Parts: sequence; C-alpha cells; structure tokens
Amino acid sequence: MVISAKDGFGNVPAAFGDAIASDPTRPLLTFYDDATGERTELSGTTLENWVAKTANLLVDGCGLMAGDSAGIVLPPHWQTAAVLLGAWSAGLVVDHTNPTAAEVAFVAADRIGEAPDGPDRFVLGLAPMALPLREVPAGFVDYVAEVRGHGDRFQPVTRVRDTDPALADGTTHAELCGAARELAAARGIGPTDRVLVDAAAAPDPLTWLLAPLVAGASVVLCANLDPTTLDRRRDAERITHVLS
Repeated sequence: MVISAKDGFGNVPAAFGDAIASDPTRPLLTFYDDATGERTELSGTTLENWVAKTANLLVDGCGLMAGDSAGIVLPPHWQTAAVLLGAWSAGLVVDHTNPTAAEVAFVAADRIGEAPDGPDRFVLGLAPMALPLREVPAGFVDYVAEVRGHGDRFQPVTRVRDTDPALADGTTHAELCGAARELAAARGIGPTDRVLVDAAAAPDPLTWLLAPLVAGASVVLCANLDPTTLDRRRDAERITHVLS
C-alpha cells in the first residue's frame, strides 16, 4: 500500500507511504501510557499492517466507499493512528470533533455515550497488547477482534486525490498535509528527528500524528505523562523535540 508523493505530500496515504519507505523497520510510533505502564513500539511495517487491516475492514467489511464519513471519538493512541490512517487510506472523510452521525464510528469504551449514530459502530478498549474487550456494549463491534481477520495489504480501487476532502469541515488532503508541513517546519522537525508528544496537551491529530508524519520523523506518544519520567524518557528514547 506504499504510495509515493515526492511532489510534496499532497495526501495523507502518500505522506504515510513516504514516511515508511526509506526504512520500514525503524520505530515509527512508540506509545507510552504512564497510568498502566504500557509501552508499545510499532515499526513502519507494523503500523502499515494495522492501517491496511483497518482500510480493508472499512471497504470489505463495511462496504464503504470514498467520500463516506467516519466519526472518530478516540484519544491520541497508537490504535487511533491506525484508525485515522486506515480511514484516510480508504478515502473516507474523518470527523474527530464531536461527530453526531457517520457511516462508521470508532469510539473509546469509556466514551460510549458520545458515539455518533450510524450503521457500523466499533468500540476500542485501548488495552495494552491490543487485548480485546471482555464485554462488548450492545450495538457495537470490538474493533481489535474484528480488524485482525482482515488482510494486511490494502489496494484501493481509486487512489486518494490531493483535492479530496479529508475532514468533515471540507479541509482537503492537500490542505491538511500543508498545515502539517507548516507545523513541522515551524518546530524544526525533520526526517531524522524523534518527537515526544504529550497526548493530553496535543489531542489534535494534526499535531500528534500528521506533523511528524509528513516530516518523516518518528513519534513517542505519551498518555497520562508523568512529568518525573520526562528527562529519563528523553534520554532513553533519544528525543530531539517535544511537541505540544
């Protein structure tokens, strides 16, 4: 599913493809949760597989097409990255700011009450090691249990275009990637950087996911960040920038 965009990263799937193309084995996204002690590290290849499985779930499992909508009610998390990138790879339009209705919804288990209406609704427990939920709320399907059965290679029927809408407010892929490039440039982030992101301070995927992605940097995403661990984590993860 690697799609190149050497002309300037005009769409999210192309930006993702180029971010992993040079070295698919390097850590691309490392996730910490200081409340649980979780540390999950995903190489470009591993994240690509999760993204492909999600896109296949949406297209083959849900029968969705480019232009359909995805409501996302999830915190910054490595599984959220897979959901967002999978939705964009499938050509879906993402609404991650209080969606009320969508063709498909992805919702954190502790935010079920915020779930938008729609025919397909997936719940994510966001447990360490991607463990499935012990009990699935009525009207929902466990994302982790369902997505694993789908292929880890995705071939879109129609590739995403730069001018296609990426967000529910009409923002195009080109505009979204352009904003991410501007943010990365303003923070001096480049392809050799390792960027620590405090999830609580940077809930917008433009900041915690897309800005490092379009720059070709790797991300250390920290949920429930314990300030006392920050210096030690900077050293252990070879952090070059902190983004919030």
